[in-house]
Amino acid sequence: MAKRQQVMRQEGTNIMAEPEPFELPIYLDNNSTTAMDPKVVEAMLPYFTSHYGNPASSTHDLGRRAKRAVTEATEVIAAAIHAEPDEIVFTSGATESCNLAIRGICTHRAAKASRILSSPLEHRAVLDPILRLSKEGFQSGYLKPANLSGSLDLEELNLVSSSPCDLACLMLANNEIGSLLDIQAVSAILKQNGVLFYCDAAQALGKVEIDVQASTVDLMGFSAHKANGPMGIGALYVRRGTRLKSMIEGGGHQAGRRSGTLNVPGIIGFAKAAELAKGLMDSEIPKIVKQTRRFLEGLRQMIPGLHLNGPEIEERLPGNLNIRIEGVDAETLTLKTPSICVSTGSACSSAQPEPSHVLRAIGLSESASRECFRIGLGRFTTDCQIDFAVKAIGESVRSLRNKEEG
Repeated sequence: MAKRQQVMRQEGTNIMAEPEPFELPIYLDNNSTTAMDPKVVEAMLPYFTSHYGNPASSTHDLGRRAKRAVTEATEVIAAAIHAEPDEIVFTSGATESCNLAIRGICTHRAAKASRILSSPLEHRAVLDPILRLSKEGFQSGYLKPANLSGSLDLEELNLVSSSPCDLACLMLANNEIGSLLDIQAVSAILKQNGVLFYCDAAQALGKVEIDVQASTVDLMGFSAHKANGPMGIGALYVRRGTRLKSMIEGGGHQAGRRSGTLNVPGIIGFAKAAELAKGLMDSEIPKIVKQTRRFLEGLRQMIPGLHLNGPEIEERLPGNLNIRIEGVDAETLTLKTPSICVSTGSACSSAQPEPSHVLRAIGLSESASRECFRIGLGRFTTDCQIDFAVKAIGESVRSLRNKEEG
């Protein structure tokens, strides 16, 4: 990586230093994944080397030590979302959590001719399992976004869920346009109508207050790597009394809900990430919201024809921006600006050439959808990086437009 040099400048009689140097490219794709916090790495390291026991091995100290560490980590993760430790099922990430929740509930309740309710704004990890189940004979229905912000019409939700329905799948924070679910209101409606509620909260941990008891959600999925933790580890919260069929058999681990040797280093890292995220929220989130506003205002000053997709800053997922620039192809723009890392959609859908299904669902045309890119700020984003990125994007847009006009 090319490192920007610290510059000193003379202003009157005072020598003033520019902001600290930073490396290029600047990472602005924190909705895709986040850098592991050094404290998370530190917590995990012993479990790769000296504490490498299998927690299922109870006949020796290494195994028992690993089991104690997993038990303590589970308590930390559960506390972060106001759950009980026995309600946590470890998975490989939110995608597996989505699949386990949806398929596990529906296949367990197959005799009831399950109907699944969702939204076209959901992640493919929710939409694809529902599509697979619909091909297997299950029924499905989708709520239309109420407006361009991606919010849901609660009256429609009440009407649709009042007819026979077994499971509703609605995400807490949208990974592309940053819309937030009124989880208290949604939970109340679904509970009143007797519908189980699965909430994909992959983007929300550490950015949105999560209280599974207050919301009465039945299942909720997470990924550690969205909250400065390690990749390859996630969790599914399963409210006590909620029955689902295991998707992975082979040993009856985790009370028969998901078999397989536990990823001990990952679980330790997940717990540390959750602990840090919870502890830093009061200071970190206001900073990120302020930086998000700084980024958007900077772009608006430099670039005519710029539009924000999704809610306004105060109402959206902290750190998330989804920008459309009229007449500028987003993929071309990202290639033109290699000094910054942004995305043109969900990381899990980046291999697909079609425009974002989320942007199309909120009413953007195919051509307008191809003018959109996503910015994700995070824990380690600095104001200096933001200012550099704004200038870089602005210059690239100007260059592309001049070339088009020429």
